Amino acid sequence: MTGLAELDTEQLVDQASAGDPEARAQLLVRHRGRLRQMIASRLDRRMAARVDPSDVVQEALTDAAGKLSDYLRLRPLPFYPWLRQLAWQRLVDLHRRHVRAQSRSVTREEGQALPLADESAVQLADRLLARGAGPMSNLLQAELRCRVRAVLDSLPEHDREVLVLRHLEQLSTKEMAAVLGISEGAVKMRQVRALQRFRDELDGPNREDES
Repeated sequence: MTGLAELDTEQLVDQASAGDPEARAQLLVRHRGRLRQMIASRLDRRMAARVDPSDVVQEALTDAAGKLSDYLRLRPLPFYPWLRQLAWQRLVDLHRRHVRAQSRSVTREEGQALPLADESAVQLADRLLARGAGPMSNLLQAELRCRVRAVLDSLPEHDREVLVLRHLEQLSTKEMAAVLGISEGAVKMRQVRALQRFRDELDGPNREDES
C-alpha cells in the first residue's frame, strides 16, 4: 500500500481492523521510539545495568502483536495508550523483580507511578523552566535543577505524574485522559493545578526572602 507511513494512527487502526496486514505491522512499529523514551525515563538506576529499554520495548510489542486482534475488535483505549499500558506493565514487573517494589497490579497510571531516572528529572526540569539555553552559569543551572528535583519530589503523585506525561513524555490531552482514566477536561484542570503548585513551591523560598 502506498503512502501507508503518512497515515495517522487512527487511520491505520481502521485499516488494520479491515484486515490490512501492512497496517497491522505499521501499528506495531510506529511508536517504538515513544515507548523506548517512556521506559528509559522511568528506569531505576539500580536496573540500568541489567535492563535494556529496547528489550522491554520488543517484549511489549511482541505482547501487543498477540493481543492486537482483540484490541482491534474492542478498542478499549486509543492505540498508543493501550500499547503504552502493555509496556508499562512490563516495566512495573521488572521494577518489582529488580528493586523489590511492593507488589500491586497495574491497570491505570494514577497511584502507581514509578520514579524518574535522574537524567529524565533533569530533562523535565529544563522543560518546565524553559531555561535550558539561557544565560545562567552552570553552577546556577545545577542548583536550580536540584531545587526543581526537590520540588517535583515534594508534589503529590498525581500532580507530578501529569507534568511528566505532558512535558516529558509529551502525550496529547486525549492520550493523557486514556492513561489516567479521567476526562480530557479533568486532565486540563489537573495540568493547570499541577503547574501552579509547582511554581508556588519553586518560588516559595524567594517569597520568604522578600517578606
